[in-house]
Amino acid sequence: MERKLFTALQGDHAERLNDALSKQGFRRSQNVLYRPSCSDCSACLSARIRVADFEPSRGQRRTLRRNGHLRREATSPWATEEQYALFRRYLDSRHADGGMADMDIFEFAAMIEETPIRSRVIEYSDPPATGRRQRRLAAVCLTDVLDDGLSMVYSFYDPDLAEDSLGTYVILDHVALAREAGLPYVYLGYWVPGSRKMGYKSRFAALEIYKGGAWRDIGPLQAHSAETHPLSVDPIAEQVARITLPDLRQSRG
Repeated sequence: MERKLFTALQGDHAERLNDALSKQGFRRSQNVLYRPSCSDCSACLSARIRVADFEPSRGQRRTLRRNGHLRREATSPWATEEQYALFRRYLDSRHADGGMADMDIFEFAAMIEETPIRSRVIEYSDPPATGRRQRRLAAVCLTDVLDDGLSMVYSFYDPDLAEDSLGTYVILDHVALAREAGLPYVYLGYWVPGSRKMGYKSRFAALEIYKGGAWRDIGPLQAHSAETHPLSVDPIAEQVARITLPDLRQSRG
């Protein structure tokens, strides 16, 4: 059972409210700000990168070189059919069983366009090759511009280019963008200890998490074992015990 705290994001003070609550672990979804507020679990931890202290790892530097040919274009938050086609391919390949799997083009357009604050759609594409008129869209990120950083609301990429680590590349490029703009943070959304799909966030240097009402360095990953989500099972424990759905229901009342 998941529980969230919501507040509407509207009116003349929408940007100020978004700036203030983003610093307290909230995230934006269209015209709503939310933060997990579960009674029995505190595993969802907001994460951000300290831009001034960030240094890419050796593997991340390889990712930067591998994708150096991509061209970045920042536009107003306006959805296109090309974006939606890429979004659908990404979901079908990576998150076919997720909560967004059934989103149609109108819901996608709402996700991109319904924003009461300063937002940008940042596209990454191959330049047109010889014999090809149009570029090839490789990745897209919906990004909010806060007073202290860039907030990556949602990103997706071409699943055929998974070996190029485009998800990592988009984050690295946002760090570069924030540095150029003099912004101290890049907000990555939530990190969940024990979640394999979110594990990549912990591989970024200078990472902070919002915990106990304050931002602090992530520190050793083992220190967060107490916050591991109840549904997270590490590979070793998975071989030792199996949790069935009826058992889980009973244990959580």
